[in-house]
Amino acid sequence: MPYIPRARPAHALRLSAAFGAVVSVVALLAGCTAAPDSVPPTVSCAVTATADLVPHAGVLFGVNLDWGAETLAEFSGSGLRPAVAVSFSGLPMSADDRANVGAAAGQVLSNGGELLLTLEPRAGLAAITPAVADDLGALLGALNNRGVPVVVRFAHEMNGSWYEWGQQPTEYVAAFRRVADAVKRDAPGSAMMWAPNYGGGYPFAGGAYAATPGTADFTALDTDGDGTLTIRDDPYLPYYPGDDVVDWVGMSLYHWGSAYPWGEDELPEPGKFAAQLTGTYVGLAGDETATPDFYGVYGDGHGKPVAIPETAALVVSGGDPALELAIKQAWWRQVFSADTATRFPRLHMINWFEWEKYETEIGARVDWTLARSTAVRAAFLRDLPDWLIFGHPDESCARKAG
Repeated sequence: MPYIPRARPAHALRLSAAFGAVVSVVALLAGCTAAPDSVPPTVSCAVTATADLVPHAGVLFGVNLDWGAETLAEFSGSGLRPAVAVSFSGLPMSADDRANVGAAAGQVLSNGGELLLTLEPRAGLAAITPAVADDLGALLGALNNRGVPVVVRFAHEMNGSWYEWGQQPTEYVAAFRRVADAVKRDAPGSAMMWAPNYGGGYPFAGGAYAATPGTADFTALDTDGDGTLTIRDDPYLPYYPGDDVVDWVGMSLYHWGSAYPWGEDELPEPGKFAAQLTGTYVGLAGDETATPDFYGVYGDGHGKPVAIPETAALVVSGGDPALELAIKQAWWRQVFSADTATRFPRLHMINWFEWEKYETEIGARVDWTLARSTAVRAAFLRDLPDWLIFGHPDESCARKAG
């Protein structure tokens, strides 16, 4: 099954009341590698253990906001106060990146919950030097001291062929470990998430950063040793950085439709979400059972909490409202089903992709949102299971696992 990632437009974040206090810490650390204890901590609010970021039971409900169009407080006003807010940044960070991270952290501080910070090494993995990692650790340590817990999703979808950091397992693992070492040393309230792309369609041939035959990377990725890269090669294992530096494992799962090429509004097949998470999918998109059981191997096998950092169902904007509701509801009823709760007890985070945006692969705008439509939002609120965990404003100063 071919996969083409969505381009994520850059937006300056709209500010919250807590922005000033947090961004002042970011400004103090801009361009330096000072240890976080150089910033006076707020003792009552400091986040000091990554264990506090994982609930003992239940699943954190999160959201990937279009930060340029909506604040976290505005989304929470819909009746859904997320326990996780997703934000993207380049690494190394530009001045704009730092400002946006500070703005997102300020909103999380007001809302309660955790910041899932996705870091994209757009200049390539070689740019992730020890100095860059140290600077990140200092920044996150300061945010932790201010009461903001952070989960770092570094260089996500590294097994894909579409990002500058893709299909370079040796350099990727080294960079991940470099970042993790700095984060663990300087930011005790920050955790590391390893998050490959779903392996259906691997090795995603034709991308700009696909591994080249004859290189060391190609050889490392040829896990069955037959001299070619196919779906029979393990799409996850060569990229795994090691249990000592991975706190969470995650994989985004979307319903893009039934089969490539994408772009039609189609109801998801029953059981699709669980089948893809466990490598057992056979359906309209083909037979993907050569894909390993991600949950079984990395959740159960490695003993890690599992996240779905992004999920949503494709609906082309401006279509039939009844069909929009039917598609989104069919998908969320899989994602948030009783079966999900019982089959996947290590699943502790699910984040909805709350964007309406143009998708180049289908040549149209797609409405991925669940809170924008009154009817869709009301249906989602009615369907919410009681095992979902939401944000509370006092969580920023009193971290309690569920």
